[in-house]
Amino acid sequence: MLTPEQTALIKATVPLLESGGEALTRHFYALMLGEYPEVRVLFNQAHQASGGQQRALANAVLMYARHIDRLEALGPLVGQIVNKHVSLQILPEHYPIVGSCLLRAIREVLGAEIATDAVIDAWAVAYGQLADILIGAEEAAYVTNASAEGGWRGAREFRLSRKVVESEEIVSLYLAPVDGGTVVDFQPGQYIGLCLLLDGEEQRRNYSLSALSNGREYRISVKREAGGKVSTYLHDHLHVGDSLELFAPAGDFVLRESNKPLVLISAGVGITPALSMLEAARDSGRAIHFIHCARHAGVHAFRDWVEAQRSERPHVRHYVCYSEPRAGDAGDGEGLLSVQHLEQWLPEQRDLDAYFLGPKPFMAQVKRHLQHLGVPAAQSHYEFFGPASALDS
Repeated sequence: MLTPEQTALIKATVPLLESGGEALTRHFYALMLGEYPEVRVLFNQAHQASGGQQRALANAVLMYARHIDRLEALGPLVGQIVNKHVSLQILPEHYPIVGSCLLRAIREVLGAEIATDAVIDAWAVAYGQLADILIGAEEAAYVTNASAEGGWRGAREFRLSRKVVESEEIVSLYLAPVDGGTVVDFQPGQYIGLCLLLDGEEQRRNYSLSALSNGREYRISVKREAGGKVSTYLHDHLHVGDSLELFAPAGDFVLRESNKPLVLISAGVGITPALSMLEAARDSGRAIHFIHCARHAGVHAFRDWVEAQRSERPHVRHYVCYSEPRAGDAGDGEGLLSVQHLEQWLPEQRDLDAYFLGPKPFMAQVKRHLQHLGVPAAQSHYEFFGPASALDS
């Protein structure tokens, strides 16, 4: 347990993390991935190359240091980390590796004059405290997944039963367990962990579940990413009858029970969790406003399916915004999603529940627009790995 002196030392490092946190986390990843190849599979190399993973970890470390004396102030961040870890099957034996590399990175980046033995000792205790919290929460999730009907622990082999092209960039994969058993139910908005072997290297990724479970199979809908090793394989080389491994569903960006009007706002492949949310809520009778943004109709997936929900249920409304429409593309708005668009498309009653997902700049924009239009902040939900304030920057 941290002493008051150690807590003070941790908090004293906050200004350094604010100015140099990404340098520290870059060095941390270089150490860990260079010296411990067994953990490389747990990290998306594309996110490493873009710097996204380093920024996410820097934000998490900074938030932890800021609130080291009142961890409840971390809010949903711990839950997000736990769910991400469960989806990738992070195990207790991984934590000592991370801890040793983090302490080395702190010493080597900050220097021995700043990162004294006392500072390193304080961070060692702080990291151990956090590791214990995460390990306990993750074990509880693994046990829950394994004990649920149709659930399992670790990897389970699934076979591709159907493959459907949804747009120029997105393909849906229907995956059924090879053992013929049932599959555990999940909450609308959750994702699944996927594991496969490419060129002799194991790869793990997360993909949102884009349709409600029927007890027999799961559906994920994958965007082809430029240079994306896994997405290219799934699009071009995974065929009906081929198998891969899945980890049980996880995620805390989920549809909450409510009678308030429901607004689902998405951009690009961010539509995938919104589809299962719409499917779950469509017969509830609550007003639903489904707003999707895409570059043009060619990359707009699932438009016909959403239109079918709208035509069959008068309480469902559907709005489309194309930023780069092609000739003949029919949308309800053009350009980037604006506050004026939302002012027209949101319910008059702003006491609503909004869920939005897409690229970070899109989510930051939507968050600002909803605030401007009077939607309560506590009723705006999104999935972003890092502190909520990062969307305001």
